[in-house]
Amino acid sequence: MRLTPPLLLAALLPLFAGCQLFAEQPSDTTSGTTRLQGELSASNGKLLFKPCNENRRFVVNDAGNTGLLQEADNLAGSAKARLFADLRGRLGGSRQADSDGQFDVQQLYRLEPSSNACSDPNFKQLTLRAEGQSPAWGVKASSRGMVIEREGQALLPLPFLEEEIPGGGLSLSSEANGQHVELWLAPQRCVDPKSGAVRHLRAELRIDGKTLQGCGYFGGARDS
Repeated sequence: MRLTPPLLLAALLPLFAGCQLFAEQPSDTTSGTTRLQGELSASNGKLLFKPCNENRRFVVNDAGNTGLLQEADNLAGSAKARLFADLRGRLGGSRQADSDGQFDVQQLYRLEPSSNACSDPNFKQLTLRAEGQSPAWGVKASSRGMVIEREGQALLPLPFLEEEIPGGGLSLSSEANGQHVELWLAPQRCVDPKSGAVRHLRAELRIDGKTLQGCGYFGGARDS
């Protein structure tokens, strides 16, 4: 049977709708990946990752082009300092003589010289943390609110409203106690000028008419 143009259009409409629905499905870049914290070390020309509180070691493969290998080499320096890394990726690969498999890294959250970051008691409760220098400041946010630390001033606990910004950024704001506070975070590589630590967020704190620059990262209570 030959379809007339109106009937042909009607027949194709479900197909178009199905294609549109398929095209609009959001892609989950974290599907099948795991976020892990641990220690990085070099061995036989390879970078190895040892998860916190484990004895297993995995050969690092920078599958997401995060720049982790170069960042680790620069940060460790000639002294080959112990490095703490907070990473997301996929564990797999066959066990070899010097490793228990391969860690295909997709995202770098933070990288810093540290020998005790695995024992941080606050990490799992935080949704995010930000800090900066000159003057020194810091923000810790959790489901209970945020606490602002500033050099020479008392701790300032505040409730906050969190909003997502197009492009993957976040905004935390508070109007409590008649004080307007804003913390802006953008997904951009950021290096702490004092420690050389690498973070995955650039931060900007606006408080008391001042704008303070710094870096930030997601805490353990935010799985993204």
